[in-house]
Amino acid sequence: MQRKTLSLPKLERLTPTLESTMLKITEEVGELAQAIGKFRGLSGEETRMPDDDVVRAIVTELLDVAQTATSMMFVIEDLYGIDIEREVERHIEKLRRKGYL
Repeated sequence: MQRKTLSLPKLERLTPTLESTMLKITEEVGELAQAIGKFRGLSGEETRMPDDDVVRAIVTELLDVAQTATSMMFVIEDLYGIDIEREVERHIEKLRRKGYL
């Protein structure tokens, strides 16, 4: 099984809640969708960016989504004492049961 491991920081000087973090995730996913649609010419606009720049813009937005999801994991750990590492292993086991791995 291949794995992609990201180590993203816990953001400081913020007091996120589950609700505020979910709103931020939604915003970031929208920006990712916009980047994919616009830069791939799916929005009806003519794209004038080199492919490397398009992919880099998409990755930038994807990392914003990942950072915000990571922030939500920190909120859940801090507020509810959930062990995210254990939950990741449970998630992987679920993927195995479903035949994705």
